[in-house]
Amino acid sequence: MTLKRAGVIGFPVHHSKSPVIHNYWLKKYGVQAQYDAFEVKPEELEKFILSLKEKDFAGINVTVPHKVAVMKLMDELSDAAKKAGAVNTVIVGKDGTLFGHNTDGLGFLANIQEKKKDFDIKQKPVVILGTGGAARGVCAALVLAGVPEIRLVYRTREKAEKLAASVGGNFRLIEWSKKETVLNDAGLLANATTLGMNGFDPLEIDLSGLDASAIVADLVYSPLKTALLKQAEEKGYITADGLGMLLHQACPAFQAWFGVMPEITPELRDLVLT
Repeated sequence: MTLKRAGVIGFPVHHSKSPVIHNYWLKKYGVQAQYDAFEVKPEELEKFILSLKEKDFAGINVTVPHKVAVMKLMDELSDAAKKAGAVNTVIVGKDGTLFGHNTDGLGFLANIQEKKKDFDIKQKPVVILGTGGAARGVCAALVLAGVPEIRLVYRTREKAEKLAASVGGNFRLIEWSKKETVLNDAGLLANATTLGMNGFDPLEIDLSGLDASAIVADLVYSPLKTALLKQAEEKGYITADGLGMLLHQACPAFQAWFGVMPEITPELRDLVLT
């Protein structure tokens, strides 16, 4: 029996937690496969992707800087990938076709649902801080899930306008200085910027106007508990950390490659944090 392969590509890629996550699941479920990290330079991307068909890969994860460039090398793209304008998961079909998908937004929503089982994305507006690639993936998933309104808080209006136009859906664009004024009836607030991450400036925001039933999420997972999440917990909000999203976005990829929907265990969370 040929050993199936999977992996993550990026440049650099040494920081990726994906090998820890997927190899844990391969062992747990007794799947005969291996998952590795591959440092692929931009000029090597096309050659590497086209070689997947010959090298018995089930698929790969894609991280920076390749998430956009890899799209044109796919035979087919999912709606999530099209709306997000990025691919983070490639699935190699039995016939060698390459299917590009984006599970970032799915991971975000699954993480929220885990924290609050009865959360209904269709009921209330959502406030998203940031307009980068992470924000775009989350916004794409929110629109596909039927969110009534996304209040997109920007520092550069042009980036916000581009994101809203490419994702589609009901967007309201909010200047950074006015972010506190649009919290009152939101069901969810999510930080999709690097603010609050180790080595970056803190995120300064007053949560007092946010509805008591709202969820506060941070896509940052280093540190695991950001200042935003600490403040939210102190005020009694349900919170969702960035590690939960990281783990949940890996689940549909593993299932697509190996036919098993994996479980996120406390043991895995601890392993990823070490």
